[in-house]
Amino acid sequence: MNSNKFSNLKNQVQEIIDLMAKKDFIEANFKLLDASEYLDEILDFSTDDNDLIESSKYQVLLNQLQYKIQIAIE
Repeated sequence: MNSNKFSNLKNQVQEIIDLMAKKDFIEANFKLLDASEYLDEILDFSTDDNDLIESSKYQVLLNQLQYKIQIAIE
């Protein structure tokens, strides 16, 4: 498993959380879209089971963050 790609994803998720803490939900939503696209790229090119398992954890986290952002924006 290439930990660098998940390290980048972890940093993106942290940025989203930081923006949410600052109540900048619009920017957090844009960052979330970027992180989701990056995760999709990881999934598209993953062949290792460990990568798929780690990716699924991030999918769940991003879905939860998206839900929280949508509630805050509405």
